[in-house]
Amino acid sequence: MAPIRFGVIGSGWRAEFFVRVARLLPERFTCVGVVTRSAERGQQVEREWSVPTVRTAAALDRPDFVVVATPWPVTPEATAELVSRGVPVLAETPPAPDADGLRALWQQVGDSGLVQVAEHSPFMPAHAARIAAVEDGIIGTPTSVQISSTHLYHAVGLVRRLLRVGFDEVSVRAVTTTAPLLDPVARDGFTGAIEPRDAWNILATLDFGDGRSALYDFTDNQWHNPLRTNRIVVRGSHGEIVDDAVTRWVDERTVLTSTFNRRVSGLEQNLDGFDLEHISLDGRVRYRNEFHGARLADDDLAVAGLMAATAAWVRDEGPAPYPLADGCQDHLLGLAIEEAARTGEPVRTVVEPWGR
Repeated sequence: MAPIRFGVIGSGWRAEFFVRVARLLPERFTCVGVVTRSAERGQQVEREWSVPTVRTAAALDRPDFVVVATPWPVTPEATAELVSRGVPVLAETPPAPDADGLRALWQQVGDSGLVQVAEHSPFMPAHAARIAAVEDGIIGTPTSVQISSTHLYHAVGLVRRLLRVGFDEVSVRAVTTTAPLLDPVARDGFTGAIEPRDAWNILATLDFGDGRSALYDFTDNQWHNPLRTNRIVVRGSHGEIVDDAVTRWVDERTVLTSTFNRRVSGLEQNLDGFDLEHISLDGRVRYRNEFHGARLADDDLAVAGLMAATAAWVRDEGPAPYPLADGCQDHLLGLAIEEAARTGEPVRTVVEPWGR
């Protein structure tokens, strides 16, 4: 089958992830062009990313879908323009800046069925393996998630997927604290810092009702700071997952603990090149790298998986990968976390138009 053709609106840091995946997987994806506001930026992108650029979305060469990776205020406008022309959209997170923007965007394009959101967290290999295990019922009915790894809508999206919650009312409480923390690494690499600085932390609880809850714990720059490791706990009626360990009830006299295992090539005397092959649990593969050979980092694998799922959706060969309604709900709850942390007061969301 011919590679899926996609365009990108925007030329920032996140836009490059999609272009890079296409460059590394040319048999699967073709980037037909990147829309930049100026010819000068376009020349820079063409030189550095090796893709053509245009000034308007209409000038893209027959894309099967378009990734909107623009600043938050621009995303709804770009998304609505593409939908008006019948073009499927994969909009970067969040799809609109604030709650009113989400409602306005939904009113414009919600019924079109043409908009997906580029929430890639559930496509991360380790998370995909955990989701598969939870959906198999290994820990029974999932009841709570504790997550400390990524921020706001990304974390919420993963929580909602693991708990299988929809769009009901949610009660949110949060506190913000500040404490000294050394920050040795930022997005651009090692900082050279040798003294701690004040770093904020948000600790929030989300009550989804029916006994389902989440604990959100995020520290400033946690994406890059190696002094704050990733943690996730998924608790269920018959066991729990703690990072890579799974403890569960088997029968009236047996409780077992086992671990997710990553099969990676290219270590020591293995000459096949460094790459993730699969993640297994108890001898059963829970995640298989369908892009084996491209040697992608986990974040790139998540982007590639999202793009492949979008391609299948566009071709009517698979379900919608991440519908706009879910992206709106994720950001709504992320905004509620921020509001509760800022005010110190509980916040309760209501059922929004995309959840009705």
